[in-house]
Amino acid sequence: MIKIKRSEIKQAQQRTKEFFRKVGIVLTPEEQETIEIAEFGLNELDRQGLELITYVNTDRYCAKELVMFPGQTCPEHKHPPIGSDPGKMETFRCRYGKVFLYVEGEDSIRDRSKVPSGSEAYYTVFHEIELHAGEQYTIPSNTLHWFQAGVEGAVISEFSSTSRDESDIFTDPRIQRIPQIEEDLDRE
Repeated sequence: MIKIKRSEIKQAQQRTKEFFRKVGIVLTPEEQETIEIAEFGLNELDRQGLELITYVNTDRYCAKELVMFPGQTCPEHKHPPIGSDPGKMETFRCRYGKVFLYVEGEDSIRDRSKVPSGSEAYYTVFHEIELHAGEQYTIPSNTLHWFQAGVEGAVISEFSSTSRDESDIFTDPRIQRIPQIEEDLDRE
């Protein structure tokens, strides 16, 4: 089981705060301390990962801000039905940069994004939606999707029904949605 070091989390949180500052999103000190670093257990955060803050997540709705470093990819996944809930429906609104979103549908990949090397077998949907700042797209429930930031990185506002990240289904069986954190050894 691959674990991310606490020092790596702190570095990624600092980078994330810089993106938020760049686009004028103000976080409270408490929110800054709770920036989630989703590295998916792959130990390649700069290639496959996601940084986020959750403002609210109730049994009715959810609001988050997502930060993606340049070229970073959130791996392919879907939000399945749970009980009588049809699964999370989410709207991505690009606030900064460019986002290449891939969903089920006719393949239309235009070679502007790259599937992370070594993970090609786990990316299966290639209907491309390119989002620029101010543009948005709604992903239906239980729909396979993945997304990647352009060369400047990206900031995305997510508005959705209830988020149950621990129940997401990823096409890559190596993925661990909830990170395993390793404390750094004290240096003398």
